[in-house]
Amino acid sequence: MVEQNKIFLLLGSNIGPRIEYLEEAEQKITDNIGHITTKSKIYESEPLGFSADQTFFNRVLLVSSMLSATEVINSIYIIEQELGRKRSSAGYLSRTIDIDILFFNNEIINTNKLIVPHPRMHERRFTLMPLNEIAPDFIHPVLNIDNNKLLEHCHDDSIVSIFSPQ
Repeated sequence: MVEQNKIFLLLGSNIGPRIEYLEEAEQKITDNIGHITTKSKIYESEPLGFSADQTFFNRVLLVSSMLSATEVINSIYIIEQELGRKRSSAGYLSRTIDIDILFFNNEIINTNKLIVPHPRMHERRFTLMPLNEIAPDFIHPVLNIDNNKLLEHCHDDSIVSIFSPQ
């Protein structure tokens, strides 16, 4: 039996109907990348590194897939484009959807197109809180520390809370 790849993805949106963009991205991930085996609650946070009109909604997914890391990142770029993501070299911008690969199995990947584990995830509370919810014991293959400890030692003091609709 062929082993499925375990991929942790972070979804984020701060433009328009944010919940709908997350849901559309999840459907496209299921259709094009693999089966979503676990997903965190939705977390809300202020934009980090820039100002914006809306807060971010973030969620971490664990996806089981037969695709390679290169195939996954190529699919992600297509999904983001289909959902209206605009990329800029000018720094951080608001976005309809952002999908980052946090972990791909226990692999360490460093190419022009992809760096895994995500190089700044351990510095971001909005990433670590939903990740820790679904995989507190998963060991970061570069830092050799679990997600629970990464969250405990994170210096990001931004406010991140579980989203609860009114």
